[in-house]
Amino acid sequence: MSTIRILFLAVAVAVVAALGAGPAVATGRPWLTPAEIYANLAGKAIEGRYASGRTFTERYLSNGQIEYVENGRTLGGHWSVMSGTLCTIYDGDPTGGCFRVARTGDNCFEFYFVTRTEDAAPGAADVQPFWTARGVIEGSAAPGCRDGADV
Repeated sequence: MSTIRILFLAVAVAVVAALGAGPAVATGRPWLTPAEIYANLAGKAIEGRYASGRTFTERYLSNGQIEYVENGRTLGGHWSVMSGTLCTIYDGDPTGGCFRVARTGDNCFEFYFVTRTEDAAPGAADVQPFWTARGVIEGSAAPGCRDGADV
């Protein structure tokens, strides 16, 4: 795991701890159901951006495998939908996890971290998911995310 990813995760955890429950959940934006997660992501790729501005591409292959690319580095692993969350688990790298997904536009998806492992999904009932990233389906003609997250 890269030092940059470790540092980012440490900062994210510290910010959430300092804020208590973390930023507000996407009010009025229901979480995607398991069927909607599959329908929107299976066999597709997301071009995304973290709050820090770092960009990534994540491919959700139809066979359940995943390819994550950031700064020329590629990770493999698998993805699944567990208890209403999208889980991205990388081979030999503990930075994946399970996320609630909200669709905030024709081609805009926001990801809210809830837990590190599939076994722990959907996360603790008393802990609010926190905003992690947003992205668009690669190659889609639909309008993407508008600038300025409102979370």
